[in-house]
Amino acid sequence: MGVLNVTPDSFSDGGRFNAPQTAAEHACAMARDGADIIDIGGESTRPGHAPTPADEEIARVVPAIRAAAAAMADAALPVAISIDTWKAPVASASLAAGANIVNDIWGLQRDPDIARVAAEHDAGVVIMHNADAPEPDADVMDLFRRFFDRSLAIAARAGVRDDRIVLDIGFGFGAARAQHLHAIRRLPELRAAYGLPVLVGVSRKSTIGLLTGREVADRLAGSLAGHTLALAFGADVIRVHDVAAHRDALRIVQGVMAPELALAAAMERGE
Repeated sequence: MGVLNVTPDSFSDGGRFNAPQTAAEHACAMARDGADIIDIGGESTRPGHAPTPADEEIARVVPAIRAAAAAMADAALPVAISIDTWKAPVASASLAAGANIVNDIWGLQRDPDIARVAAEHDAGVVIMHNADAPEPDADVMDLFRRFFDRSLAIAARAGVRDDRIVLDIGFGFGAARAQHLHAIRRLPELRAAYGLPVLVGVSRKSTIGLLTGREVADRLAGSLAGHTLALAFGADVIRVHDVAAHRDALRIVQGVMAPELALAAAMERGE
């Protein structure tokens, strides 16, 4: 999943891709680099961010979604588009404009109507763990179970199919740093508990900066290490800014985990 922010204030790439044409070009570049999903967001969720009204968010994301969808179709790049929002009106407008997935950082719990919107469109749904205040002394799996049980009940009541759901550990949100790091090692428990795919997104985040001492623009190596470990522990989706480098890392992980299949796939690609 490649990150495409059309915001003025996102922590890593705010302001770079606001124009629809620029957003479309970046979406196509990430698709060519190996992204399977382009995640378009119109509201920054960095610490201290200012909330964005739904109509303003729609005005940012809908032109970008339309432009990206058209450009990728013209280039024969069969890549899905997700909308990174917790607001039902934004999700509805985005799905109507060509998005296929709703990526909700509040796990359907901040605006429960978003689950109905997703179900009506038969859209994919990413349910991310989050919280208004961390519980640093809690077991991270207990946090996940309490949160995801509520979210999945909302999804079921709205008619969201299980095969449309991905769980996101919410790295950098709603928990202490140590809990986020423990969560990566405990991905097998999360997958076993729910039988659902799991997403991990550590790309360029502050914990990577804390551990490496690097500023945002220089956190690729740390992001690669975090995502490689997540894949080894069972992550199904990684959400990244640097698609090409992560595609290479993914292929090495696949090579170690399933050498014959990975080598056969490389031969088919002519590599």
